[in-house]
Amino acid sequence: MTCFLIGATLLLAVATGRFTRWPAWWGVSSLCIGTGLLCGALRGHIPSVLSIEFGNTVNVAGAILLLMGVRSFAGKPPGWSLLAAAMLATWIAMAVMPGDEGFKGRVVFTAMVLGCCDAAIAREGVLLARRHGLRSGWILAAFFMPTVPIYAVRAIAVIADPTHNTLFPPAAPVQSWVAAASIGFVILRGNTLLLLVAERSQGVLENLARRDPLTGLLNRSGLEDALAAMAGRGGAGGLQATLVVADIDHFKTLNDGAGHAAGDEVLLLFAEVARQTLRGNDIVARQGGDEFVVVLPGLDATEAMAVAERLRIGFRKATSLRTHWPIRPTLSIGLAQAELGRRSISDLLREADVALYRAKRLGRDRVEAQSPLAATP
Repeated sequence: MTCFLIGATLLLAVATGRFTRWPAWWGVSSLCIGTGLLCGALRGHIPSVLSIEFGNTVNVAGAILLLMGVRSFAGKPPGWSLLAAAMLATWIAMAVMPGDEGFKGRVVFTAMVLGCCDAAIAREGVLLARRHGLRSGWILAAFFMPTVPIYAVRAIAVIADPTHNTLFPPAAPVQSWVAAASIGFVILRGNTLLLLVAERSQGVLENLARRDPLTGLLNRSGLEDALAAMAGRGGAGGLQATLVVADIDHFKTLNDGAGHAAGDEVLLLFAEVARQTLRGNDIVARQGGDEFVVVLPGLDATEAMAVAERLRIGFRKATSLRTHWPIRPTLSIGLAQAELGRRSISDLLREADVALYRAKRLGRDRVEAQSPLAATP
């Protein structure tokens, strides 16, 4: 009954529209497991084809569906052929091991299948934690991995003491406790699966709040958060960095003359060139409109000038290939050296803007630096 309640809860979570489709997999899985357990509990009261063949097959199907749901959540093919093959193999195995004399074989078979499923799910949880950064993946692995040795002990206990032919023999407390523990874990880990969805949903919302929807670059809020985190790593003395402000020349003319689609294409082109030119630990953000901010940690103004020049040239080459544009946008870039954490982001941007305006006045398509390099020819 608890499995049925967990399954219904997961399906209702999907029905609210606040979750993605993933809980539906796990809800159906819980319903299947609950049905299989119910059929096993009614053994002797219903036909054996229902309590043995159908009950064990639907129980295995529930475990496979759970694995398929986790794999699908991780972006992998769910594997429908695996479900069909497992159900067919289970039905055949249960059919050739009927009655009390086949009890030991049925327990060993199902324990092996369920143990393998749980081991695979635990592995997927570890991969979700490592590759996708989902901390709930570790919790998933922690709840699924213990059942693997539990199923193994269950199979060994049945082989060592074949005189019993029920799930909870009164004279065999080890088998009873192992069976109860396995069912307990099945019940407990239902909510763990919702943690995966909740954490990913929270990550998606945070990402939307911190990033520009068109280019995928950080927005102003994301830039401030990234600078605060970067400054914190620098300690009390701050972190040496150079702030770069880039503005797309003639953007308004192109946007008004060729349409907003061309304007969006220019913005996306800058984002692509920036990703190809900059280092992995550099920060790129869309300040608003056609203005972008780049933070180059660990570089002084002289080194940053070379990086900014590569960015300007790379953008110029990329726009020259767009022959359908009536004009060729270029970049005007200003930069200022700073120690992050010791001054506000507004002050740093103001200094870089001074250099940017100088680049505009001197003819655009150039890089200018605020002191100490402003006077350098």
